[in-house]
Amino acid sequence: MSTYPPLNALRIFEAAARLESFSSAADELFVTHGAVSKQIKQLEEWLGVRLFERAGGRVKLTDTGWRYLIQVQDGLDLIANATSQLLQPDNQRRLTINSTPTMAMHWLMPRLHVFRESYPDVELHLVTSDRDISRLDSPFDIAIRRGPGDWPGHIAKPFLEECELPLCSPALLKRFPIESPADLAQHTLLYADTRPTAWQRWLTLAGVPELKPACGLHFDRFSLALQAALDGLGVALGPLPMAQSLVDSGQLVAPLSSPVVPVRDYCWIVPRTASGDSTVASFCRWLEQESGQMRPFPAAGLNDNMIAHAFPED
Repeated sequence: MSTYPPLNALRIFEAAARLESFSSAADELFVTHGAVSKQIKQLEEWLGVRLFERAGGRVKLTDTGWRYLIQVQDGLDLIANATSQLLQPDNQRRLTINSTPTMAMHWLMPRLHVFRESYPDVELHLVTSDRDISRLDSPFDIAIRRGPGDWPGHIAKPFLEECELPLCSPALLKRFPIESPADLAQHTLLYADTRPTAWQRWLTLAGVPELKPACGLHFDRFSLALQAALDGLGVALGPLPMAQSLVDSGQLVAPLSSPVVPVRDYCWIVPRTASGDSTVASFCRWLEQESGQMRPFPAAGLNDNMIAHAFPED
């Protein structure tokens, strides 16, 4: 028996395992549900193990399936990276960065020109997503996510501290002044599904855990909540230093200087198969260098006694 399982079956297994659905895998790969089911069955028979539990029309990876998925993803990523590098001109290296939208828009993109000046032969491909890296549709060289996280098959390191503070437009603040946390009761608070407990955590640390805002607006992504704050629709719990440039430019203001709530750090995440790549290492070092040049908090005069320690982050 060959030691190489059917490669097409591996590709289908990876999609079905990542999406936790035969139907979704079929849609992604443009095949039928029956074709996916047949390939998975053939792979299980070839391996002599069960990769999925099937119950009530749903599928779930077995423990063996989870372990196999990690190794298969590493192998497919290695093939994809090798192919990408092979197709690049000899003097050019393509680096795929997968970042959350807010990080990409407000912190990474304004700084990429610095990296490009030092590495002009590196072609950057920036992809944005809020999904966990295990559920991404395409491989990456470096991902940027808030951590710490459970990222088997990868190496990761924190490189940027983040804190939260209420931010709003100058025009909104002029109409409805905010001199204390209690004044937020007359405002619309802007919520993001990706940070569901952020406001309650901040209000608790500010001493007003029972505060009821005048209204609430909810968004599926934080980048939309931040844009709503820019448009004067309400008060966002702004991440700093993500939104530091918006504060520095006067587009947003921080009416309250405390509590400044530290939350989860941003981490760079690299597949183990790419850990020896010198270009990947250069980009990770650059991220750390850039973050070291940031001011950790927005307002002058803040001291350690004014910085609250957060609850365990969501």
